[in-house]
Amino acid sequence: MTLHTDIPTRDQLERLIAARDQASVSVYLPTSSLTQQAQAGRIELKNLAAEAARQLEEAGTDRGAAADVREALDDLVEDDDFWAEQARSLAVFASPGSIKMYRLPNRLTSSVEVSDRFFVKPLLRAVTFPQAAFVLALAAGSVRLVEVTRDGPPFTIDVPGLPTDAASAVGKASITDRSPIRRLQGSEGHKVRLRQYARKVDQALRGVLTGLELPLILAAAEPLNAIYRSLNSYPHLAGAGITGSPEGSTDAELAAAARTVLDEIYAQELAQVRDHFELRFKHGRAATDLATVARAATYGIVDTLVADIDVKMPGYLHEESGAVTLAEEDDASNYGVVDEIARRVLLAGGRVLAVRADDVPEGGPVAAVFRYAF
Repeated sequence: MTLHTDIPTRDQLERLIAARDQASVSVYLPTSSLTQQAQAGRIELKNLAAEAARQLEEAGTDRGAAADVREALDDLVEDDDFWAEQARSLAVFASPGSIKMYRLPNRLTSSVEVSDRFFVKPLLRAVTFPQAAFVLALAAGSVRLVEVTRDGPPFTIDVPGLPTDAASAVGKASITDRSPIRRLQGSEGHKVRLRQYARKVDQALRGVLTGLELPLILAAAEPLNAIYRSLNSYPHLAGAGITGSPEGSTDAELAAAARTVLDEIYAQELAQVRDHFELRFKHGRAATDLATVARAATYGIVDTLVADIDVKMPGYLHEESGAVTLAEEDDASNYGVVDEIARRVLLAGGRVLAVRADDVPEGGPVAAVFRYAF
């Protein structure tokens, strides 16, 4: 199997949330990385596209704009090459003249939203805590890159140019021979060859990992563990790793160990956010009241927003004051208030963590830490 995820970068996310058009359609649906199961996703997208068309018509959207959006979604349904390469979920954002797709490693439920802006909160969960990672299983005798997904089985990724082992990487029959490397020999020469090997591994991984933001978890014994960390160029290498040689471990065993590391990473991050919130709350620099957080987001005061990914509160935020107006029904004439708060925080350079309800401080739909007292 090969890698078929494309989580948006911060720049791509900002462009997405800044877009405005009365015929903006956001679609989320579960998919499968197994080609033979792609048909279910195509049928689901076709049904959701029909629902989007119905909502656009009910909202009185310009017929030409609505037809353009429907045509783009229908073209995607019919794209055989596209459906041959999927992940666990698909997010589609369509407006007249534009369609963006992101294949995500975490599983999302089917939904369609029609508004004058895109509905991005489910996408933020994949950006915040993707529950996915890469494992670099690195040993002198072998190396492989394993993708760990949220729900599916792990699999080894085909990485062009990746060395097969340390000896072949440095052009030797064995890296344990005692022939001199310039003036180095013995254990010192051995480390030099391992460093050359690790550098070639890092160079090969750039072709696969560049532009991605998933954690890279290193599975290696010493001294390769320290050597690789000293020259790694991927900015999301996890501080914690999988100890010991990975050569005897299956992909499934590495994935199980990686999920433990991911749990530790996310738990530490959330604990730090909660501690930071409590400290700032005592000094008037944090809040959980929806109206207060909405105003602060509008004024660009929110440094960190923690939002419940599952809550849906249809309504509006005043463009200038941030005043909240909740709506009784969720239709094409309004949008998600919490989603809009998150949008404004991101556009102001703030950080957004999309979490489950139990992880939001004080248990409300949102919690925010401010840049200064508000």
